[in-house]
Amino acid sequence: MADPARARKMADRIKVIVAKRIERGLRDPRLGFVTITDVKVTGDLQHASVFYTVYGSADERADSAAALKAATGMLRSEVGKNITARLTPSLEFIADAIPENAALIDDLLREARERDTQVEEQARTAKYAGDEDPYVKPREYEDEDDQEDDDDDEAEPAVGLHAEVAAEADSEK
Repeated sequence: MADPARARKMADRIKVIVAKRIERGLRDPRLGFVTITDVKVTGDLQHASVFYTVYGSADERADSAAALKAATGMLRSEVGKNITARLTPSLEFIADAIPENAALIDDLLREARERDTQVEEQARTAKYAGDEDPYVKPREYEDEDDQEDDDDDEAEPAVGLHAEVAAEADSEK
């Protein structure tokens, strides 16, 4: 197994070589506007997967795929001439799905924005199911001073255990 750094360098070099050769022109009229996006080389440096995108319709993509498949041998010999390796890796051209994925993500983001605006509109026009403020608030007495005077005059009966203690305290007096 080769060093991962060496495999990465070889992948970068293959990307440049293939892109330059396609730019200089292959004599195939089927080849459209092709962009090499990435190259992955296996750990043993025997196989290279070349990822590409094609600008255009589905027919142009299919024609470009056929042209690249037909030119694989010529491109591999070009890579062999310009790379310093004992063995020239085999090339496999794979259509990169970046444009389709980007379009799908754009559609999903647009749909999410539409749903957000719908939820905002519902929130603006929503009404409470019960009271507007469902939290219990402490009671506020109108005349607190009158309450305190009444408390001093009348002793409130105690409840529970406190009642027994209060009764004992009264009997001791």
